[in-house]
Amino acid sequence: MMLAGSSLVWAPTGQATTGEEGSVGCIGHSESRYDPPLMLLARPTHVHADITYTCGAHGRTFPAIGFFDADAPAASCVAVSGGSGREVVRYADGGRSLIVYDSATTLRVDGALVVIQRGRVVEGRGQGHPVQRTITGLPRELPTECLTTGLQGGSNEVQLEIEP
Repeated sequence: MMLAGSSLVWAPTGQATTGEEGSVGCIGHSESRYDPPLMLLARPTHVHADITYTCGAHGRTFPAIGFFDADAPAASCVAVSGGSGREVVRYADGGRSLIVYDSATTLRVDGALVVIQRGRVVEGRGQGHPVQRTITGLPRELPTECLTTGLQGGSNEVQLEIEP
């Protein structure tokens, strides 16, 4: 199974600051909710996630929190279509980055759902820089939930990189 966020390499200079070179890397854990719950058949679904990150920049680490929202046109227990979504990352020093994701690739690896999203920082720290976000996790409920009440949400590991 692929484990996103199992390692993180810190770049030493200029991370996550508008107009500077370098990158910022974050690893974290998210709690996602699906409305309506995911079933076997795809349907429009709102996805919300609260994320707790540990980030690295300028050779140091610091906490951050993220809030992700997306409206998937077709989501099921098997896959989520559409790569769009928005995330606000709030850093411990009070700064923030608004990220818009515009593409995604969904894979299944050893039973885990892996989603790789790509986008760009549109406001705040890192404005204009490309972003890649990788989400990996197993659903909280047993797979039989897809046949009855549906998957309400999931716990996932998240790796976020604001690229140079």
